[in-house]
Amino acid sequence: MNRLKAAIRYINYYFVSKTKHAIHPPFTYTLLTKVILDKKFKEDYIIPETIRKEMLKSKRSIEVKDLGAGSKENYISIRKIKRIAAKSAKPPKYAQLIYRISKHFQPTSIIELGTSLGITTAYLAQSAKNSKIISIEGCEKTSVVAKQNLSNHNFSNVVILNDNFDNALPLVLNDLKNIDFVFFDGNHRKDPTLKYFELCLQYVNNDSVFIFDDIHWSQEMENAWEIIKQNNKVTLSLDFHFLGIIFFRKELSKQDFVLRFY
Repeated sequence: MNRLKAAIRYINYYFVSKTKHAIHPPFTYTLLTKVILDKKFKEDYIIPETIRKEMLKSKRSIEVKDLGAGSKENYISIRKIKRIAAKSAKPPKYAQLIYRISKHFQPTSIIELGTSLGITTAYLAQSAKNSKIISIEGCEKTSVVAKQNLSNHNFSNVVILNDNFDNALPLVLNDLKNIDFVFFDGNHRKDPTLKYFELCLQYVNNDSVFIFDDIHWSQEMENAWEIIKQNNKVTLSLDFHFLGIIFFRKELSKQDFVLRFY
């Protein structure tokens, strides 16, 4: 994405976003103050950040296949693992936010679309240790690294599937029947994002939580986010610029918030 456009989008977000003092609905205010803005260190952060440090020090390179989320044309490149960790992995600030949200709601089933090196996967595994986490990664070599990272730290509640989302996601959903938590982090285009959202939407319950990565990454993603927010099953959306979170709770009135995350 063009850096100037990215900067303009962030400046716009900064000026329109609200702080906790402007939020009044009890559910949103409690979530914001007790969970989202919780800056206390958690012991569960140690292992995922250990994996991150290990990956940032790695001297290995791997063949990365970019499947394009359903595209039949694959793009292959050789990348250094430490560069993937530095450029593609979720920064601690946001990976820990995802952890806290999952920890708070304790979902029984978690789906992650896009495993990468397994750092955010480790955060999810730490957040809900009695839950089943299924992470889908399209690139074979990347998924091997992620599996090794999780195995090295004895995670037993994670299954990593090396497959295209188009193939794997319907099968996973059909097997689970009901989903509590989905992290969409494997594609940054409008049509695939909406396609996977609509697939998962068929299996939501009142307590389900969906988190979308990079909702302002491009105009396409902003358009997708607007469509997602407007879906009649969505009752609450929270925009933190780099992440978007939606809820389906019928007891909530329809509201959309752009919130400051600092």
